[in-house]
Amino acid sequence: MGTPSLRAVLVLAVVLVGLWAPCGGHGQPNFIVILADDVGWGDLGANWAETKETPHLDQLAAEGTRFVDFHSAASTCSPSRASLLTGRLGVRNGVTHNFAITSVGGLPLNETTLAEVLQEAGYSTGAIGKWHLGHHGRHHPNSRGFDYYFGIPYSHDMGCTDTPGYNLPPCPPCPQHGAAARVARKGCYTEVALPLLENVTIVQQPVALGSLATRYAEEAARFIQRASESGRPFFLYLALAHMHVPLWDPQPAPASGRGIYGASLSEMDALVGRIKQAADSHGKGNTLLWFTGDNGPWAQKCELAGRLGPFVGAWQRQRGGSSAKQTTWEGGHRVPAVVYWPGHVPAKRTSRALLSTLDIFPTLVALAGAALPPNRRFDGLDVSPVLFGWSDEGHKVLLHPNSGAAGKVGEIEALRLAQYKAFYTTGGAMACDGSTGPAEHHQPPLIFNLDRDVQEQEPLDVASGEYQAVLPAISRAYAQALEDIAADNVSVADYSKDPAVIPCCSAQHVACRCHGARAASLDFRAQRTTTPRLCL
Repeated sequence: MGTPSLRAVLVLAVVLVGLWAPCGGHGQPNFIVILADDVGWGDLGANWAETKETPHLDQLAAEGTRFVDFHSAASTCSPSRASLLTGRLGVRNGVTHNFAITSVGGLPLNETTLAEVLQEAGYSTGAIGKWHLGHHGRHHPNSRGFDYYFGIPYSHDMGCTDTPGYNLPPCPPCPQHGAAARVARKGCYTEVALPLLENVTIVQQPVALGSLATRYAEEAARFIQRASESGRPFFLYLALAHMHVPLWDPQPAPASGRGIYGASLSEMDALVGRIKQAADSHGKGNTLLWFTGDNGPWAQKCELAGRLGPFVGAWQRQRGGSSAKQTTWEGGHRVPAVVYWPGHVPAKRTSRALLSTLDIFPTLVALAGAALPPNRRFDGLDVSPVLFGWSDEGHKVLLHPNSGAAGKVGEIEALRLAQYKAFYTTGGAMACDGSTGPAEHHQPPLIFNLDRDVQEQEPLDVASGEYQAVLPAISRAYAQALEDIAADNVSVADYSKDPAVIPCCSAQHVACRCHGARAASLDFRAQRTTTPRLCL
């Protein structure tokens, strides 16, 4: 074969640059990140044939690229979200466990969010849905780079409602006017109603859960419309209430063999379909849409929890407890992921690259033509070559922190190196039967070969040649990771609590209830006082 001419080389270079350039010469691309809550890897029909409730997501996968070895950065709410928005693990950004409704702090203010970087790069930025990274003062999303916010400041089981939906155990509705306080139930919030915010204004308290999906879809479509009319690129972070409990039964409920969970999954799927349609209507190919989850299913919720697919953590199950949410087993952090960007991300493609929600930050920053914040180290990678189908190489090493099942929260307890998964600490979260798995420390580590054993059933024999061959590389990777973290600029989150910071529409009414069309600036429930305090 002859040497290519200079003209041919130049033409090829121009084509490649055109393919890489954001929006193919139309300026900076728009970004939509949809984060589902407590969704299982097997809840996506494209991943797991038994799942029939996700036709819109399956179509999204058919028109884009599906990532089957994709992981959340933590396996519980606040740490996972903090890592997505900073590209840094909780041991770096300071968020190692969940914030409460009484939390004074949130994601440390010296951490830079993805929204702040994109806002500085000229983007219109919006967050819709669950926040859970602090709601008091400057921890509110409007102070963390988002021009617009509409949603619930934490999980939607962290406050009472008039229609509580489905939970295990079930929670009572909010007390009505002058009603006597109900007997407290473990895991239920009976005194303060769940608030719905638009920017710093409480527009509804308690939230009407049955209409929440519709409101999120409407607000997302409005945000996309406003941003498109402004001529600015936009970044929309849509953090869904689905599939976290309490679930609700949409009316009319679609036919499903999975009862309430299946009906809720269908509703989530339809919501994603509406968002895709809204984005496409403003220029198909102008918007990158990235769908994924914050962690795996909450197994203790039994039939109200999602599907793990094949990632059942069999070794742990044999010893008690769940191997899903809050754990470092695959079911806790391997989540569905689809990226859709017509004309840029190949359709009908399945990638087995080892990727993470940590990668969203550096990848979108690169595609926007912006720069990463200085003076800190990142755990995420710019994986745009993987998105474009030019490469299938992701992380060489991926770290998995403890998210509450065993050991100290935030500590790196497991490590992935190629097909090998090493555990230095194991433990099981609460299972449907009420059992938990005790913490066990492993030195040398348990090592599983996921190519042969996705169920994590049988660790390699420590005396085997395979174990002895891979152990030195795993040990070096683990030691280097800990050294890198120790040398970084590490933040510390404020986890102090004060009942006075609970969002409250009206401290004079039972459960902080808003009456009729009344709305209030984000005040906080004052303990033993009737004087509310403003958020900002």
